[in-house]
Amino acid sequence: MAITAQMVKELRETTGAGMMDAKKALTETDGNMEAAVDWLRTKGLAKAAKKSGRTAAEGLVGVAVSGGKGVAVELNSETDFVAKNADFQKLVTNFTNAALNVSDIEGLKAAQVDGKPVETVLTEAIAVIGENMTLRRMAVLEGDTVVSYVHNAAADNMGRIGVLVALKGTDNGIGKQIAMHVAATNPASLSEADLDPALVEREKSVLSEQARESGKPEAVIEKMIVGRMAKFFEEVTLLGQKFVINPDLTVAEAAKEAGVEVLGFVRMSVGEGIEKEKEDFAAEVAKTLAG
Repeated sequence: MAITAQMVKELRETTGAGMMDAKKALTETDGNMEAAVDWLRTKGLAKAAKKSGRTAAEGLVGVAVSGGKGVAVELNSETDFVAKNADFQKLVTNFTNAALNVSDIEGLKAAQVDGKPVETVLTEAIAVIGENMTLRRMAVLEGDTVVSYVHNAAADNMGRIGVLVALKGTDNGIGKQIAMHVAATNPASLSEADLDPALVEREKSVLSEQARESGKPEAVIEKMIVGRMAKFFEEVTLLGQKFVINPDLTVAEAAKEAGVEVLGFVRMSVGEGIEKEKEDFAAEVAKTLAG
C-alpha cells in the first residue's frame, strides 16, 4: 500500500512520533493506522504523545562558538531534576553543536545527530527519560569574534542563562566581561536604534504624563521628557548602560578603549515567557483515588 504524506501526518498527530518513525511504522504495517500505533508503542516511540501537553519550563541553555559564529539553544524539560540528568545534558551538547551548521530552529530539528534527525532523537529521549521536553528556540550571532558566557552553569557550556557577544576587532578579554554584564543587566537592545518602537512610545507616554502632573510650563515639560527619555535609553540599551566592571564608563566607551566594537548580543534564559502550571496536589491525589 502506498504511504501518503497525509497518513504520516495523521499518525504523527496521534502519537507524537517523529516523521521518519511514523513513516517506517506505516511501511512496516502496510498502512494500517491502528497497527502502526501499536508498532510505535512497542518501540517506545508513542509515549511522547502522552507527555506532549505537559508544560516544560525548566531545562538548560547551551552555547557553542566556532570561528566567528556563535549559537545558543534552549532545551526545556518539565523538572529541574531532569535538567541535571547526564543524558539530558548530552542532548543539550549534541543539539547545540549541531546548531552551528544551521541557521534556524527548523533547520536544527532536521539536522543529523548520530545518524538521526534531531527531532527524532528528542522524541526517543522523551520516551526514555519520561518527561515532556521541548526544543524551544535557538539564536545565531556572527562577528570577527564571538564570545560566550554561561551563568549558573550546570556543566560545560550550558546553564540557566546563556550569553553571546559579537565583536568587531580582536578580543583582549573585554568580550567575556561584556557577556557577564549582559547576563547581569539583561538589556532590552544593543542601542536606541534597535529598541522596539512600541516600548519607546509606551515609556514616553508614561514619562509625559508624569511630567505634566508637575504643573510646570510646557517648554519645561518638553525638556523634562527629553532628559527622562535619555535616562531611559541609558538604562535599557547595552551600549548606553554603565559598565558593571567600571561604572565610570558606558559599555560603548569600555569597548572603544579596548579597541573593539560591540556588534550584537544574545541573552537566553531558561523558561522566560513560559507560564508555568500551578500544581494542585490535593486535586491530583483525589483524581488518583477516584481513578
